[in-house]
Amino acid sequence: MKNPIKKSPIALAILCLLIEEPMHPYRVQQLIKERGKDEVINVRHRTSVYQTIDRLHRDEAIAIQGKKQNEGKPDLIVYEITDEGRKAAYTWLREMLSAPKQEFSEFPAAVSFIVLLTPEDAVKELIKRASAIEDTLAHIDNQFQIATSREIPRLFLLEIEYQRAMAVAELAWIRSIINEIQTKQLHWDKEWLREIAAYLASKEKKST
Repeated sequence: MKNPIKKSPIALAILCLLIEEPMHPYRVQQLIKERGKDEVINVRHRTSVYQTIDRLHRDEAIAIQGKKQNEGKPDLIVYEITDEGRKAAYTWLREMLSAPKQEFSEFPAAVSFIVLLTPEDAVKELIKRASAIEDTLAHIDNQFQIATSREIPRLFLLEIEYQRAMAVAELAWIRSIINEIQTKQLHWDKEWLREIAAYLASKEKKST
């Protein structure tokens, strides 16, 4: 039985680019960077694109169209999308747009155990995160300015808009938590945690 084509953001990007035209892996990697897709797709490891292309080829989502000469270097393999790959790309695109997915990122996990730090330490680390998000927003705004100067249509910048909206919302939330901890609207210490632990244990006993 044929294995299903494995879905991932990198795989989606590769298939979508090959829908435009056949190309070799290096060109795929170039376009991902030139179009700013590396801001929303994790391609930090240079081999990620090549490994994903190899997998898509094994899964018959793409096929070798031919080879292109590369000035004294080994020929570049040019890939084209197959009917199966095209079908997968449109299916994934619709699924990713319509169905929220529970993604287990590090930050919510750390927030769930924030009580292990002192309030002062928690504030210190949250201030660092807020500063990092401010830097991210400055970078995003710079991207928008560059795109505007190049007259790139807004339709091709929607992923950057989304990133900015998410960053703005997270920054506002972090700042509110920092303020609540500093003004002691949110406060905890070892004695309070012991009391809460005892209370929750008694509630569990009653429910069993």
